[in-house]
Amino acid sequence: MNKDQIKGSFEQVKGEAKEQWGKLSDQPATENDGKMDKLKGKLREGYGKVKDKF
Repeated sequence: MNKDQIKGSFEQVKGEAKEQWGKLSDQPATENDGKMDKLKGKLREGYGKVKDKF
């Protein structure tokens, strides 16, 4: 597991927390930010996996 995969996993967890906070506090903008953070984390983690292969 390389640095990009670890950072990607962390961004996904952070995004999930932000998304849940947005739902609880009834703030759609925060919820959407959380979804975007999760997506960025998945992309970064995927990039790390590809980077590991080469």
